[in-house]
Amino acid sequence: MVTVDEVREFARTLPRSSEAFVRGRVKFRIGRIVYLSFSRDSEVMGFAFPKDWRNALVESEPEKFSLPGQSDMRYHWVHVRLGAIDEDEMRELVEDAWAFTVPKRVVEEYAASRHV
Repeated sequence: MVTVDEVREFARTLPRSSEAFVRGRVKFRIGRIVYLSFSRDSEVMGFAFPKDWRNALVESEPEKFSLPGQSDMRYHWVHVRLGAIDEDEMRELVEDAWAFTVPKRVVEEYAASRHV
């Protein structure tokens, strides 16, 4: 099981990532674009994810993943239950959501710095 604090600690390390508290919820942004958000009860994390792949993701593991509410379906977004993932999966989901949001050059620089 992963906690919001563990996600926050990791997300803070990503280039250009900033934390915000909006309407009682913790969110992470790149500029003005939100790539992570947590439910008020800290049980669910929403994250940036390609629209074309989200149905397949949810259908592959419905006990972990869910679609956002109808009003958020227009966004590149999906939800995961934090209690259903481990630290490695959390890091992968957060990095992918971050990489989906930042310029490709930033992703390339980050990847290169991790393989030194």
